[in-house]
Amino acid sequence: MQAPVFPRLLLGLRKAQARLGQHDFAERTFGLVKKLLVSRIESTVGLISDTHGLLRPEALTSLAGADYIIHAGDIGDASILERLSTIAPVTAVRGNNDKGAWASGVSETEVLRVGAAIIYVIHDVKALDLDPAAAGFHAVIAGHSHRPSIELREGVQFVNPGSAGPRRFKLPVSIGWLTVSGTSIKPRLVELTVGSNA
Repeated sequence: MQAPVFPRLLLGLRKAQARLGQHDFAERTFGLVKKLLVSRIESTVGLISDTHGLLRPEALTSLAGADYIIHAGDIGDASILERLSTIAPVTAVRGNNDKGAWASGVSETEVLRVGAAIIYVIHDVKALDLDPAAAGFHAVIAGHSHRPSIELREGVQFVNPGSAGPRRFKLPVSIGWLTVSGTSIKPRLVELTVGSNA
């Protein structure tokens, strides 16, 4: 008769511990458990861009509950980032309209790791000077055009959340979301309901 699974597993762990020594065994076990947990945890990333100094209450409400927030540039004012950081940790990049002393401390590109997923952030996707798939990125987040879009290219999600700031032409006022589980990234766009002239 075969022994129950749990005692066999325990016996196998004890043998591994004896072979590796206490320290190595603990490190390897912790590493495996961490890898397993990271691949199973689901995180949400709120995406916002092109606020141009206007952080709408509708955007704040829509981003509530995010685990992380990415601002893809043309922020307009340092206070925007401060207010967003009251919701979740913020990763932001400088846009072509971000000027002044406050903006000099904001990088032109950033990398955010969420669990096992690696996300590249840049304001203008046309300025991208690397191959995201070859570099191991799972998503590229950009703004600049004010046009919300989602496109899968060579296994990499390219997402532009559109503009959450002043309305431009007849384009929607919007934000985006990423749901991240392991290296799987599911993007979606959310059009904000604001006044027609806002």
